[in-house]
Amino acid sequence: MPYFGCHLSPSGGYAAMVRTAASLGADTVQFFPRNPRGSRAKAPDLEDAAQAGALMGERGFGPIVAHGAYTMNLCTWDPEARAFAAQVLTEDLGRTTLLPGCLYNFHPGSHVGQGLQEGVRQIAAALEGALAAEPTACVLLETMAGKGTEIGGRFQELRMILDAVQSPQLHVCLDTCHVWDGGYDIVGCLDGVLEEFDQVLGLDHLRAIHLNDSKNPLGAHKDRHACLGEGCMGLEALTRVATHPALGHLPMILETPNDLPGYAREIGILRQA
Repeated sequence: MPYFGCHLSPSGGYAAMVRTAASLGADTVQFFPRNPRGSRAKAPDLEDAAQAGALMGERGFGPIVAHGAYTMNLCTWDPEARAFAAQVLTEDLGRTTLLPGCLYNFHPGSHVGQGLQEGVRQIAAALEGALAAEPTACVLLETMAGKGTEIGGRFQELRMILDAVQSPQLHVCLDTCHVWDGGYDIVGCLDGVLEEFDQVLGLDHLRAIHLNDSKNPLGAHKDRHACLGEGCMGLEALTRVATHPALGHLPMILETPNDLPGYAREIGILRQA
């Protein structure tokens, strides 16, 4: 059975976050290691991280996910901003290694008119440096909706990054809302989308799933999440993802627009599917 969880704030500490997740019926969790729309990050509390790791073991947690800041763009046109984004990436990876089984997921970035090839080159350069600095970290490229010049709206674009970096530390997180908005019909042909993913990227590279409904029709390229069953994808299609035999070992993270009781309700629905 997959691990089910949701996105929570670690503002009260990692251990408190794990307790909150467990109280919702979760056995995984996702969090921002710093302000998602800023650059500040508190110094890590090593004792708190150790307590969180012990709690995860006691509660049978699977892999958890740290999510990179939305403002971190590894392929922006501005060299100084690009260098700072690479520094943030390296710092965040250092924090993830404090928590057992912690994956680091991020949006690949937007090339802002420089072109796909140049964007991929810049992302790869930043990743190579960060992964070399943190050789035990595991990093996930997130599938994107294909808005504007963002990279990752097609599986082939993520393949380009994997090929450029050539690291066993680099893998993929599939976001159901994003791939749907990107034009992959996981409602009408889930097996076909997974087959294409396997052919282009390899299912062995799939290490986590963001399980979200979408407010948009197929191929809208807009990225607007909805609660399970309240969007254009529907609950039946998302439970097929949650129960698919090829995905049963993965952490599945809800990023739905919810409060804590709403997350508990959705986790309960998935566990009963």
